Amino acid sequence: MKLGLSIGYSKAQLDLPVKLVQRADELGYDTVWTAEAYGTDAVTPLAYLAAITKRIKLGTAVMQLAARSPANAAMCAGTVDALAGGGRFIAGLGVSGPQIVEGWYGEPWGRPYYRVKDYAAIMRKIWKREAPLTHEGTEISLPYTGEGALGVGKPLKSILHMNPDIPIYLGTETDAMVRLTGEIADGWLALGFVPGSLAHHMPMLEEGFRRAEKATGSKKTRADFTIQASCHVIVDDDVKAALARLKPEVALYVGGMGHKDKNFHKDMMIRRGFGDAAARIQELYLAGRKEEAHAAVPDEWVDMKSLVGPPARIKERFRAWEESGADALTVRSRQPQAIEVMAEAARLNAAGATA
Repeated sequence: MKLGLSIGYSKAQLDLPVKLVQRADELGYDTVWTAEAYGTDAVTPLAYLAAITKRIKLGTAVMQLAARSPANAAMCAGTVDALAGGGRFIAGLGVSGPQIVEGWYGEPWGRPYYRVKDYAAIMRKIWKREAPLTHEGTEISLPYTGEGALGVGKPLKSILHMNPDIPIYLGTETDAMVRLTGEIADGWLALGFVPGSLAHHMPMLEEGFRRAEKATGSKKTRADFTIQASCHVIVDDDVKAALARLKPEVALYVGGMGHKDKNFHKDMMIRRGFGDAAARIQELYLAGRKEEAHAAVPDEWVDMKSLVGPPARIKERFRAWEESGADALTVRSRQPQAIEVMAEAARLNAAGATA
């Protein structure tokens, strides 16, 4: 199993863990992933990291679609990939949620399924430069001829000869979006993925592969596709204390991220069998009782989605992730010891598999 490192987005102050990323590069980590919400963006840090790393791939998890047009996303990805020497950028895309899309970016929520499909198709057309850019989509069409248009939009071809094969990964979780991911993407940033969950998702991905083959005439198989899972990692002799450190983030996303009646993170928790806890967390969080909301997060929920505890416990539980069917695991941690322990766990398990 390949390893990735997630550095997320900065909080109140810009905080780019340069030494941590460089150490991951030295240890053989395959990827480093940035993120964005409504603060630091996902692309700019990767341009800096491209200059101070050697081989690690640079991924966005995710670029929010509403933050930039598909043409701009393609330009950003192509520019950073060229700065990094080519072949190192992964364009991870996601729709975010309606509160951010409409409240922060001032864009309509619209129909995310079709917007993602159009968006990815436009990016690939730009990279390949096979013809001046045109696209007739359900959500996005180019040149633009809608309200306010002058009617003089011109199909253009990128000046920069970009890498034509930059991979696109999608961060998705619902059944329809996972099927779409299998159809149009090179990889899946598997939201909510835990050991044992692939049996539920694999038929959807395979349906997507079949749709891709029907649309293009080229066979697409599991071997052509990357499943990128992720989990928090904390090295700590006190397991319960480590779990407790992760609960505020769970409470924030389940209780306060998104609208009360439209919260993907809460829905995910419900689907995993933690419906009562999800409802209670949201109730407490929205009432301003955040500490109680943190305490209402079940240990079992956090432990299922993370690797915490002493190194021996982490290495033992890592085996389940290696056997989960995912191709890679993104380590969500700023803890130097966690980066080292996970690299050692991957080496040990790889040595055992070849023995």
